[in-house]
Order: sequence, then C-alpha cells, then structure tokens
Amino acid sequence: YKVRYVRNITDAGHLENDDDTGDDKIAQKARLENIEPMEVAQRYTVDFHDTMSKFNALSPSIEPTATGHIIEQIEIVEKIISEGYGYEKNGSVYFDVKKFNEDHEYGKLSGRKLEDMITNTRELAAQSEKKNPQDFALWKKAEPKHIMKWSSPWSEGFPGWHLECTAMSTKYLGKEFDIHGGGMDLKFPHHECEIAQAEATNKKSPVHYWMHANMLTLNGKKMSKSTGNNILPSELFSGENDILSKAFPATVAKFFMFQAHYRSILDFSDGALVASEKGYHKMMDSYRSLSSIEAGKESSFDVAAWRQSCYNAMNDDLNSPILIAQLFEATKFINTLKEGKSNITKSDL
Repeated sequence: YKVRYVRNITDAGHLENDDDTGDDKIAQKARLENIEPMEVAQRYTVDFHDTMSKFNALSPSIEPTATGHIIEQIEIVEKIISEGYGYEKNGSVYFDVKKFNEDHEYGKLSGRKLEDMITNTRELAAQSEKKNPQDFALWKKAEPKHIMKWSSPWSEGFPGWHLECTAMSTKYLGKEFDIHGGGMDLKFPHHECEIAQAEATNKKSPVHYWMHANMLTLNGKKMSKSTGNNILPSELFSGENDILSKAFPATVAKFFMFQAHYRSILDFSDGALVASEKGYHKMMDSYRSLSSIEAGKESSFDVAAWRQSCYNAMNDDLNSPILIAQLFEATKFINTLKEGKSNITKSDL
C-alpha cells in the first residue's frame, strides 16, 4: 500500500487537566522558565524526534502543528455552529453533546451512553457556562494571563484540544481515512470528541480502524511523576536512574516492547528488561552466524513457510508476540545448524 502517515504536534490548547479549565501546560512551563511558549514546544519536539530516531522509527509523511492550523480550526468551529451543534457563551464556543446525540451516537467508540454520563455527573459541573456538563470546548476565550492566543470571530482565545486533531487529519487525510492511532487513555473523551466533530461537519464517521495502544506500567505500578514511579527514555538509555540496575539500549527496549501486544498493558521492570536483553542478543548472535554456516544438501526447516508465518502474525493486528516466537523458532534452528545437527540448502541461506 502507498501510505500517508500524519503525526501531529499538539503545541496549543492543552490545559492543565486536559479539560476546559486551568492554564495551558506549555504556557505554564514557559512562564516558569521565563521563555517563549514556542521554545518549550520546540525543545520537547526535538527531544521527541531524537528519541524516535534512537528507536529507529519511521518518520511521518507530514508532521503538522496545531499552531500552524488555527485558521482551519476556526473554520470547523464555524461549520459546527452553522449545523446547530455548537454555541457561543461569553466568548467561548462549546460543542452541544446532547443536541448531537439526538441525530448521532455520542460514545460509540468507548461504549459509553450519554444518559449514564449525565447521571454520574457531579452537581458542581453544572455551574459552568456550558449548557450541559458533557459539552466540550471548541474555542476558549483567553484570560488576560494566557500567553498563547489568537483572534477569532468570538474572542481572542485558543482552540480546544480535541479540535486541532480533527482539523489536521481532515486537511491531510480527508473526511475519511483508514487508521487512527493513539493511547488507550485517549479513547474517551479525546477520540470520542474527534468523531463527534467530524460527523457534525462532514456527515460521516472519519476513521475506519482505531488502534489504541495500552498503558505502560513500571514495576507493576502506574507511571506517575507525583510518586516518582516514572522513567524517561533518556534515563533508560543512559542508566541514570534509581529504578533500573543498568542502562538498556533502545534496540533492547524496543525488542522488549514487541514481546507484548500493543493492546496489552506492558510492565517495565529490571528483571524483564535483563531477560529481554539476553533473548535479543541470542537472536542477533544467531542471525550474524548465518554467513559462516556451510550449506548441506537437505533442509529440515521450511523457510518459506516460516517466513509466511511471520507475515501472518503481523497481519493479525500487528501480533508482535507471535512474531517474536517465530523469530526464536528460527534462532533455535540456526543454533542446531551451528552444532552440525541439521542441514540446509544454499538457497535457504
């Protein structure tokens, strides 16, 4: 397939708790260090690129930024309002979830029902300027202290954090596209809101397949900055941390992560990484030894069938644990060759 891979940089609109209140995370950091917000965004973007490069990950076809698509976001808000699913209040614009749910199904991705959300909502939430607590911001009027803000028909403000993804995916992938990735924690409300925005403006569901990666844990516990139970990629690679016994290269960490399916929870622990490192080196040693193995006349290993089994695993929702198992089957056979217990044809080599 010819693939267009879009990976957006969300450098605007993210508030403290990823809801509709509080200060912008980037602006908060910029104010703390007395630098420009875009310096903060650039620093983390460069660090992200560096980490992805160490993991040998493919670069995207397009990497748009939220701040570079403010006009497109304003146009979507205007369209949502014209369709009757958005309303302005005190310079901010909100998405009317209850109205949308009359014509569509809000919550179909996460399996949540709006009636249950309304029942479980605290009374305090109703004190805001929203019609309903479930409504989410499309555009927020900026407070005087807010650094990152742009002019709009409603106020000087900034876009809601769900809106930017809809604007960029629609622009570069169209009203419908095949695959949308992201963490399991984004399924609700972020991806649910993306669907609602797209259906409100384009009259069709935007994504054919949602691929949600599950969470990483550390030593059996949730990663958390507040408790100190967290580790940065750079600390993993350098060994400069108080959690692991040694440094682990990116290739080993990547191999370790592939041993769990992306939809499963993956627990980082020192013991698991050490075991994975041994397995990785064993596999690579076998691979490197292939060139030194003499070919015999017969083979007890069907290479073509084995190769197809690897493709079958990856075609089954990227089932990397099955793929790893197949790689170790090959490793096992190569080691028997090294010991002279089996033969293999030149073509197989």
